[in-house]
Amino acid sequence: MKPWLQLVFFTSVFLIWHAEAEFFTSIGQMTDLIYAEKDLVQSLKEYIRAEETKLSQIKSWAEKMDVLTSKSTSDPEGYLAHPVNAYKLVKRLNTDWLELENLVLQDTTNGFITNLTIQRQFFPTEEDETGAAKALMRLQDTYKLDPETLSRGNLPGTKYRSSLTVSDCFGMGKTAYNDGDYYHTVLWMEQALKQHDEGEDTTVSKVEILDYLSYAVFQFGDLHRAMELTRRLISLDSTHERAGSNLRYFEKLLEKEREKPSNKTAATTEPVVQSGAYERPLDYLPERDIYEALCRGEGVKMVRERRLFSLRTSYVCHCYSITFFLHLDGCSWGDRTDLPVF
Repeated sequence: MKPWLQLVFFTSVFLIWHAEAEFFTSIGQMTDLIYAEKDLVQSLKEYIRAEETKLSQIKSWAEKMDVLTSKSTSDPEGYLAHPVNAYKLVKRLNTDWLELENLVLQDTTNGFITNLTIQRQFFPTEEDETGAAKALMRLQDTYKLDPETLSRGNLPGTKYRSSLTVSDCFGMGKTAYNDGDYYHTVLWMEQALKQHDEGEDTTVSKVEILDYLSYAVFQFGDLHRAMELTRRLISLDSTHERAGSNLRYFEKLLEKEREKPSNKTAATTEPVVQSGAYERPLDYLPERDIYEALCRGEGVKMVRERRLFSLRTSYVCHCYSITFFLHLDGCSWGDRTDLPVF
């Protein structure tokens, strides 16, 4: 084995050993979050029961008063001719309605809000959510998983299946966008748009998705597709100022391209709009390809070493977890920040 490959190999062994330790630390911390969420659900259900009891009492009062006022308003003078009715009217307006007011103003949220406030101090932060999204994208790259596979939860060897919603995919795309990672922005915004087009119920609009997607596509120099996506956005929201401005800018760029002597012949042909993924940018360490191949069980011919890194179906869930939690290291609720991140 070549010296540099030996170095990568043993470095990878070291990383996986460290990842094992960090994996159990992180999985333990996230297990605590699972139980915290379960506790919040129970607290929320108690709040709902208290609110339902309160509303039931108010509804019963309203129904009783509806019957009574229907009777009293049908013959006010006859109704008040009975002294007991006159007394009860005064009492209701002075005492009973005040009691109802107190019932309506009764705050049943105290228990739930108090519990939520206590638990929130242990919640992951915005930074943690960003880190988790990046870890998922890192796992995506390492095992060459397309967004569809991850979104549908089709990971071989995993015990549970969990899918990503349009909102989840949109969130992944936004994380990549905010990090200047237009490669993953395109992948995840396309997946969000695909699931949206399939009719999935979501609060995220196609306009929002297309806004991010069109700009990310433009960053790859795909002017025709950026224009096509922007036009689709404008067809959904003609008042979208940024989209209108972008389209005019794209059209000017396209006109300049056509004016170039080398492009005059090409301008007479129908432009081809690219669809699908773009090439992954070559802005990472060369050793990363080897590291990722080792994680997939590729590239090492020696039997012993290959057995160490082989990604078997029975082991795939564990490897996914190690990769994911390795890249979660450094989150605010983690204990360590010294683990190298590829």
